[in-house]
Amino acid sequence: MADKIKETPQDIDNDFVLVSRDAKASEIIDTPKYSYWGSVAKTFFSSKVTIFMLILMVAILLMSFIQPLFSGYNLMDVSGVNNFGARYNWPSAKYWFGTDADGKSLFDAIWAGAKTSVSIGFIASLITTVIGVIVGAIWGVSKSIDRLMLEIYNVISNVPMLLIIIVLSYTFGNGFWNLIFAMTCTSWLGTAYFIRVQVMIMRDREYNIASRTLGTPTRRMIFRNILPYLTSVIVTQVSQLLPSFISYEVFLSFLGVGLSQSVPSLGRLISQYSPYMTSYPYLFWLPVLVLALITVSLYIVGQNLADASDPRTHM
Repeated sequence: MADKIKETPQDIDNDFVLVSRDAKASEIIDTPKYSYWGSVAKTFFSSKVTIFMLILMVAILLMSFIQPLFSGYNLMDVSGVNNFGARYNWPSAKYWFGTDADGKSLFDAIWAGAKTSVSIGFIASLITTVIGVIVGAIWGVSKSIDRLMLEIYNVISNVPMLLIIIVLSYTFGNGFWNLIFAMTCTSWLGTAYFIRVQVMIMRDREYNIASRTLGTPTRRMIFRNILPYLTSVIVTQVSQLLPSFISYEVFLSFLGVGLSQSVPSLGRLISQYSPYMTSYPYLFWLPVLVLALITVSLYIVGQNLADASDPRTHM
C-alpha cells in the first residue's frame, strides 16, 4: 500500500495564485440586457394582424397626404360638368374609383377628403391628450383643485359632447380651426378625469409615499414616478380619441356643419353622394369603405400598441 503523501503548508500555498482585483469586471452584470421599448416592439410586431393593420394604416395615411399634392383636387371646380363623356363613369382602369356628376375623379376626391378628416382627428387628439394628461396629473395629486374640477366635470359631462360641438360650430362659424376648437373645447375634460383616477391610484403606492416623505417636489413625482407608468393608459386614450374625432367630423360634415363648403372631407363626400346610393352606389360606398378602413386600422393599431406598452405584458 502506497504511503500517504502529506502536504506541508508551503505546498498548500503554492496551489493558489493571487489574482489582482479588476474593478471593471466586478461591475459586469450577467443577467441579459433589458430594453423597455425593445420589448414593446417585440410584443407589438408578434401579431400578424397588427402588422397587416399597421401596413394598411401607413398606406392610407401616405395616400391621404401625398396623393392630393399631385392631383390638385378642388371641390369647387365644375369645369368638367359639360363634358358628358367624363360624367358618371364606373370604376375602371382609367378611373379607378369612377367619376361623379361633375366629371371629377372620385379617387382624387376621396384622398383629398381623407387628408382633411385625418388631419382634424390627429390635431384634435393631440390637443386633447396633452391638455388632458397635464391637467389630469395635477388634478390627481392636488386635493384643493380636485374639489373645483369635480364640480366642473359633473356639470359638463352631463351635456352630450356632440351637442356642445354643434353649438360651438354654429357660434364660431364654419372653418377648419373653428371645428378643431369646438371639438377640443371640452373633450380634454374627459381625458383629464380618466388620468386623474389613474394618478390617484399610483400616488398612494409605497414608493410614491416614501418619495413624498423624503421631500420630492410634486412636479418631479408626477413626471418621473407616475406618468411613465401610465404610458399604456395614455396610448389607449389616444387610440380611442382618433377614430371618435374622425367620426365627429364625418357626422358634422354630413349635416353641413363645421367645415366650409370649399373644404373636402369624407363626411362631405358621403353627404354629397348619399342620393346616389342606389343609382351609382360606388359614389357613396367607396368613401364609406375608406372611412371604415381608416377608423378600424387606427383603433386596432392603437389598442395593440397600448397592450404592448403595458409593462405587465413584459413579465
